[in-house]
Amino acid sequence: IDQRVAKERLSKGGKTIKLTPQELYNAVRDGTSERVRPIAMTAVAIIAGLLPIMWSHGTGSEVMQRIAAPMVGGMVSVTLLCLVVLPVIYGLVLLLKERLRKAHDPIEEAAAGLSEEI
Repeated sequence: IDQRVAKERLSKGGKTIKLTPQELYNAVRDGTSERVRPIAMTAVAIIAGLLPIMWSHGTGSEVMQRIAAPMVGGMVSVTLLCLVVLPVIYGLVLLLKERLRKAHDPIEEAAAGLSEEI
């Protein structure tokens, strides 16, 4: 998400440019969409490995089912947390940081650029 925000700033003209709420929303959405596949693949692989344990009826299966059931629930909830809840919270934090950020000042930006070169 941070990479998308930085890319959005650079495309707009510099590191000190303030972004609009819509631009921040787009950056959070794009950054999160890049993580859907790895997160989903990890969750599906773990859940697929636990389902046979939950459906088994052999010796010791009752104990293993009690272990596997919370793990499946945890994988489902952590997937939703990573793909929905955390990006929303992070987007709100970015929006708050952006509101507190100083407005674009070309003189300060030029001074910052000169100090980086030295």
